[in-house]
Amino acid sequence: MVGNIRKMTSYVDDEVIYNLPLFNIIKSNHQIQLNQLLGSTIRISYSGIINCVVTGKKIKKAYGEGMSYDAFRSSPLAVESIIRPELSKIHEGIALRDYDWEMKHHMQPHIVYLSKTAGNKVGVTRNTQIPTRWIDQGASEALIIAITPYRQAAGLIEISLKKHISDKTNWRKMLKNELNKESLLKIRDELILNVDKELKQYLVFDQTIHKINFPVIKYPSKVKSLSLDNNPYIEEKLIGIKGQYLIFENETVLNIRRHAGYLIEFTY
Repeated sequence: MVGNIRKMTSYVDDEVIYNLPLFNIIKSNHQIQLNQLLGSTIRISYSGIINCVVTGKKIKKAYGEGMSYDAFRSSPLAVESIIRPELSKIHEGIALRDYDWEMKHHMQPHIVYLSKTAGNKVGVTRNTQIPTRWIDQGASEALIIAITPYRQAAGLIEISLKKHISDKTNWRKMLKNELNKESLLKIRDELILNVDKELKQYLVFDQTIHKINFPVIKYPSKVKSLSLDNNPYIEEKLIGIKGQYLIFENETVLNIRRHAGYLIEFTY
């Protein structure tokens, strides 16, 4: 199967079920069911071609997640408030890039959550992105701690909390499944004392810990990241999928999201 990589899609059953989309502007698109390939040898051959995920045009280098430089500078898919939600002003009627897009995606309920990826972390996402956001980060557990009516408010809560807890994922520890044992409920009860008074109205005290099981035969003890730029042909046994990574038997991993737009042939 030939096509341009997009980030893996997923849903939760007893474990996370993954599909790899391959887009092709000429032929029909493919959805490769990856769980059924665990324990099998897969082959990924990179053509040397990258197509911008926004315009479809051939590009020499990808920015963000598969964009041309111009798209990265202008597309709402790369607006600064995605990475820094506290910068969003759409609730005031002010768009940073695209009014209609920001109204649709940022002027809607947002979740502030705690999760276990390796260490514990705080994060923000749209209500409609649960549990996809947790899966993409490789979170084994997650706890919703606030629900806000728009993106900026969630970002401000995150700002007040990340002085005391990380907002980053250590991807190597996540892939080795090195989890912190501390209770998310205990962490929440300590952290919410730091939320600004005007934002406390958005806190929730749900006791539900959302647990996510990933399809992994064996976690690696060491992790070496592969890049299709340096390794255009990969032929390895697939032993796990976590976050947006494929895990191979030789303890190498491939970040699928990092290679959005890359034109490959996938066989097994």
